[in-house]
Amino acid sequence: MISAKDILEKVASGEMTPEEAELQLKMKPFVDLGFAKPDLHRGLRQGVPEVIYGEGKTPEQIDKITASLLEGGQETVLITRVSAEKAAALTTPVKYYDVARIGVAGKIPEPSAKGTIVVATGGTSDLPVAEEAAVTAELLGNKVERVYDVGVSGLHRLLAQKDKLMSASVIIAVAGMEGALASVIGGLVDCPVIAVPTSVGYGASFEGLTALLAMMNSCASGVTVVNIDNGFGAGYSASMINHIGG
Repeated sequence: MISAKDILEKVASGEMTPEEAELQLKMKPFVDLGFAKPDLHRGLRQGVPEVIYGEGKTPEQIDKITASLLEGGQETVLITRVSAEKAAALTTPVKYYDVARIGVAGKIPEPSAKGTIVVATGGTSDLPVAEEAAVTAELLGNKVERVYDVGVSGLHRLLAQKDKLMSASVIIAVAGMEGALASVIGGLVDCPVIAVPTSVGYGASFEGLTALLAMMNSCASGVTVVNIDNGFGAGYSASMINHIGG
């Protein structure tokens, strides 16, 4: 596969047009480790480099994938859904966020987006998912404000945070049970609201399905929904929105 340097030299010499070079760069190779094929050029194509999903992988596999990404020029490697025990077994130096279950190798980025992402939860039990969203957003270069335990069983707690909510660029609303928090926030603010249903709740919550369906049927027009317990997806999407025009 032609290297990035070769492509640039061909453009400089006139052997390749800029359009042809752009196509070649978007097709830059991956690394074949046998058990995994880390994508070295995802950052160029999508704006955010590859993130490792740690659940189901051994520490040795995570180490090898992380090393290949760092050697390929990726400055920051996020590892999601990794337990404290697995993170401790890694030979690669990582900063570990215990509640979020996220490890990060390499450089910790500074905020690069102008706006602020607010992460709100219905209750304290939602914190693991909320922190996954918040830490993901921070590691993707965003300023994050946390507004926790402001569920609808005590609506005055949420209203006390209205200044933070109304000044946000994006809000991530994380809730289990009946999942009403996202709709309430959606009716108060003029920014996008990303709803994250969690598996928190009793029997008829059906491990988050009740909250998922409630959020998908929200009457608030600015609410979109990610999958159950998908804090990473919410943080990633919020970061993309927050970086638009930044």
